[in-house]
Amino acid sequence: MGQVVLVTGVSRYLGGRMAQMLTRDPRVDRVVGVDVVPPPDDIGRAEFVRADIRNPIIAKVIDAAKVDTVVHMGVIATPLQAGGRMSMKEINVIGTMQLLAACQKAPSLRRLIVKSTSSVYGAGSQDPAMFTEAVEPRHAPSSGWAKDSVEVESYVRGFARRRPDVAVTTLRFANFIGPTVETAMTGYFSLPMVPVVMGYDARLQFVHEDDGLRAIHEAAVADKPGLYNIAGDGILLLSQAIRMAGRPPLPLPPPLVPLTGRGMIRTGLADFSPEQVRFLTYGRGIDTTRMREELGFTPKYTTQEAFMSFVEGRGLNRIVSPKRVGAAEQALASVLTTGGSHV
Repeated sequence: MGQVVLVTGVSRYLGGRMAQMLTRDPRVDRVVGVDVVPPPDDIGRAEFVRADIRNPIIAKVIDAAKVDTVVHMGVIATPLQAGGRMSMKEINVIGTMQLLAACQKAPSLRRLIVKSTSSVYGAGSQDPAMFTEAVEPRHAPSSGWAKDSVEVESYVRGFARRRPDVAVTTLRFANFIGPTVETAMTGYFSLPMVPVVMGYDARLQFVHEDDGLRAIHEAAVADKPGLYNIAGDGILLLSQAIRMAGRPPLPLPPPLVPLTGRGMIRTGLADFSPEQVRFLTYGRGIDTTRMREELGFTPKYTTQEAFMSFVEGRGLNRIVSPKRVGAAEQALASVLTTGGSHV
């Protein structure tokens, strides 16, 4: 008999694609997708169950379907997706706690795969050149999705200790990017003018959306417990990425960056949260040796190729019209004038 897989966050783009991929795998008999709203796109033969992972009812879903594999993709990256920061934290942290409580009681469970982020390493001036999975952050994240992900990982480690019979795999991804996925970084590089911190040139790594989903898929159908960094080969400097996207940079003095960030979030221009600003100031590098040697996964796209797939898919490497640049200048001038007054 094949696997029975439950996928959380199935109504968002990556979760929906994951459910669809799993339905095409002959090793998987049944896929159950859960979320609070119906999926807007096709999820293949996956069965959709309207359920909130913050509610203990998720335990009944797992038990009724005799789920043996849970793929947790229900962590939300920006407050805009969740309807506010408080709701985002509830979904990310409280939702994960309830899901793990349900998993702990499920006798049928054999695998748990958790989509996490390399943002848990933080970003700062004293960081190592490359973070291995064993390195502790020197500038631990203090807010937003990154902080939520630190808490999520701590609960996952606790679950792994309580259920040693379950193969627990945590994947720390570099920033997802590609022609279709929508993230804070795709929104940032799609701006007519891209704000940068004057005097800094952050190191960036990306994982192509297709590679990221392949990594989750392969972890879901194989017993490869452990913690793994996932990223495409190579590093891009922020200045190189902006040139590849054909966008004009807008250098900002460091004292103005927090004000600009708050204004950009308030006006919906882009996610320029404090953690995002730190990342775009200092950057981050993650070592993927364990991904290759222990997980046995090799991305098809390098960091540069993944970024170019995003650029070409969105048509960004074209000349930005003076009209759009002028409108962006006005919007950012308004942000600098009023950005902190309503936050």
